[in-house]
Amino acid sequence: MDVTTAEGRSALADFYRDALLGDVVPFWLRHGLDREHGGYLTGLDRDGTVIDDDKSIWFQGRGAWTFATLYNAVEKKPEWLDAARSGIEFLRRHAAAPNGKLYFTVTRDGKPLRMRRYVYSEAFAAMANAEYELATCDAQALKDAIRHFDAYLDYSFTPGRSSAKVEPATRPMMGVGPLMFCMCTAQELRKYQGEVVVRGRTLTEWIDWSVGAIERDFLKPEHEALMEVVAADGSVIDHFDGRQLNPGHAIECSWFVMREGRLRNDRRLVKLGLTILDWMWRRGWDEEHGGLFYFRDLRGLPVQDYWHDMKFWWPHCEALIATLLAWTLTGDPKYARWHQDVHEWSFRHFPDPEFGEWYGYLHRDGRLSSRLKGNTWKGPYHLPRALWYCRELLEESR
Repeated sequence: MDVTTAEGRSALADFYRDALLGDVVPFWLRHGLDREHGGYLTGLDRDGTVIDDDKSIWFQGRGAWTFATLYNAVEKKPEWLDAARSGIEFLRRHAAAPNGKLYFTVTRDGKPLRMRRYVYSEAFAAMANAEYELATCDAQALKDAIRHFDAYLDYSFTPGRSSAKVEPATRPMMGVGPLMFCMCTAQELRKYQGEVVVRGRTLTEWIDWSVGAIERDFLKPEHEALMEVVAADGSVIDHFDGRQLNPGHAIECSWFVMREGRLRNDRRLVKLGLTILDWMWRRGWDEEHGGLFYFRDLRGLPVQDYWHDMKFWWPHCEALIATLLAWTLTGDPKYARWHQDVHEWSFRHFPDPEFGEWYGYLHRDGRLSSRLKGNTWKGPYHLPRALWYCRELLEESR
């Protein structure tokens, strides 16, 4: 399906819609909804059998965002709104510790299990509540969206507010992840709520601040790479963790930036996003077997994590979006070719035609590593988001 032709775009839009609405969403509605305690179960075997019923809080937000987005942007199906409500209500009942910070995991009925230092649960809860408020005009959802984003900013960027991964007195470092999700969360909130002021900045100002820090500290033209972590002064840390690149994560960042540039008609932002995509595609694409490596080393040295050459589902989802958005913005046939490459590799290896959805974890050559369809990290988010957003882009050009 060639995106450079009208017929190809039309066929691909239909393909993504069918995969989303005929395969992926039904799988999660059938197997992932907890009809007893509310929220979503993600510890699923190949056929949807629940093999672990603990719940990650960030997936209560991720799932609620997905179902509310489907309701708002695709079709006003009551079952999708009910599914979104289930996640929102579980968050309200069970997500927060006594100090207000959200847990990372809880039991099926909501008893706390684990608190983590980072605050991505808050980011996804903010996004979910913003989308849910549009669907329902629920005043509490709007308050919760702002409250969770405020907490995300506080714990992510207030010095000393949360514990560091590495002793900061010995090796101070910064990560690109918090900046990426500051940008993405602010984009989602602004989409419906306008220029809300949180912690002294408007949502657009938070986006600009995040992009500025990413470009200044993490983008390395001399290496043609986007770093995952850097020293406090933005320099490269010449150790395993400091040199480690995550091409899928960087490619996700690239389309966040391109999306902002497209919204503003800002050619500089578009170029920045394209630069990140170009550099990290070259570093991440496996020329021998196809697909995207999980980790690479900045200097081409061995990577310490043993899964470095595996093919995970989510980087390929992010690459589907980034390459199609890049082609939409530029018309450059290179991006059409890259989109076709990642589309063909992904749909040849990840889907399960018998039971539906995608497997999450493959060996380098595309052989199945695990038959899991869901766990703490995989659920109704990256894949449905990619299918929905790619379809939206293609529908615009029909």
